[in-house]
Amino acid sequence: MLRSAVYRRKAAAITTAALVFLLTPLLTPLPLAAQDDPDRRLQAGAAASNITPPLGELIVGGWSPKPATHIHDELYARCLVLDDGRTRIGIVLADNVGIPSHVIEEAKRLTFERAGLRPEQLLIASTHTHSASTARGKNRYDESSPLDDYQRFLAGRIADGVQRAINNLQPAQIGWGSGSLPEQVFNRRWFMKPGADLTNPFGGVDKVQMNPGVGNPNLLKPAGPTDPEIRFLSVRTPEGRPIALLANYSLHYVGGVPTGHISADYFGVFAERMSRLLGADAQDPPFVAMMSNGTSGNINNINFAGGQAKLPPYGRMNVVANQVAGEVFRALQEIPYDDRVPLGMIQRELTLEARRPDEAMTARARDILARPEDAPQGHIRERTYAKRILQIVEAPPRVDIVLQAVRIGDLAITAIPFEVFVEMGLEIKEKSPFPDTCTISIANGAFGYLPTVHHHELGGYETWLGTNRVEVQAAPKIVSTMLAMLDELKPAGTASAAR
Repeated sequence: MLRSAVYRRKAAAITTAALVFLLTPLLTPLPLAAQDDPDRRLQAGAAASNITPPLGELIVGGWSPKPATHIHDELYARCLVLDDGRTRIGIVLADNVGIPSHVIEEAKRLTFERAGLRPEQLLIASTHTHSASTARGKNRYDESSPLDDYQRFLAGRIADGVQRAINNLQPAQIGWGSGSLPEQVFNRRWFMKPGADLTNPFGGVDKVQMNPGVGNPNLLKPAGPTDPEIRFLSVRTPEGRPIALLANYSLHYVGGVPTGHISADYFGVFAERMSRLLGADAQDPPFVAMMSNGTSGNINNINFAGGQAKLPPYGRMNVVANQVAGEVFRALQEIPYDDRVPLGMIQRELTLEARRPDEAMTARARDILARPEDAPQGHIRERTYAKRILQIVEAPPRVDIVLQAVRIGDLAITAIPFEVFVEMGLEIKEKSPFPDTCTISIANGAFGYLPTVHHHELGGYETWLGTNRVEVQAAPKIVSTMLAMLDELKPAGTASAAR
């Protein structure tokens, strides 16, 4: 049985009864066999757990955490459970910038104890709102520390949500489709004209700049593509009453949130808008809409070359959420539904080498931090990255990650615990053996940015050591592993993934 390294370390904490259950495969559905059974009927359940922290908790998303002074809208862990009579899977999307793997493992442990859903049957991802409280702890590179109060609360509420979704299981039909919204996604990494200052915090010079500023006269061209597709999965009762909707769009987040405000960003607004569009905002059990973060590591909502109107706080996220929800609603009218949809889910562990600072970089970091805080800096983020370098020196030399692949009929979902660059998502879609595929980022962990090898050569914020923490070859290794996993899940008679 595949479990993450962290889960193995915590296995002793599982109760004896739960351990017996873990070792008894007949009590929990097994992965889908190669031959689909046409007589199996789908069941589905959904629920949302409030994960809003108290005021005073630190909000992360900017360079300096700020205490929460106001809650504009509540944060949720939105949960969907599907069961085809043989395989049961769960998907959770939590309003957080990035939940570390040891917190997710605790949520999975609790879910298993309470509801019998094994860790490898549960996908837990963060939406990446930049206006939620931190779940990282004091050191983003240390995942061995005891959980703090909010981390324990978050893990418990996620487990509550999955258990409630299981309680809500009922006969269901499922359908999937996609729309397109190119006008709300922009590549945020730019080649600049000769002479532009591309100095980085380590004393070197990059070839591209992240977020160069709207209307910057030194703009040359974007350093990569975008992915305008909105992929979605719709679940309803046989009578047509909506149960849940899971969407996926490669947009980092929107923002426009005042300092100190807690907000789920456009992810939360999208969920509310879909409920209204479907007339499902007063249902019992409640309808649950959720938006996952696609491969948006180098994508945002800022039109650097074309200009951007200034809007009041929360204005832009409302515009984006309305357009995304409207496009999904339009495409929903065209999709067929079925109650005989085979499910499958597999999990693999992959060990990656951690990037390490060399002696010169470490010495430079110590020298920077030895200076007075108000001393002149060669780069505005010089001290920030000097602190990160010294934390990385003490971090483990390898990083164990969990990768998951989900099959829902002819739809495939891959799950990667990084802020994944859009090129990787496009490659997985192109080479997948499934006709419809999407990737959920920041899933089962939050290990920072995942640039491609080419983007490492270009430099820029997302590639800086301390922003990115794993080996340069991580992206191709992960893509290769994901495609092999999709091959294992593919329907009988389907061609293998292209390589």
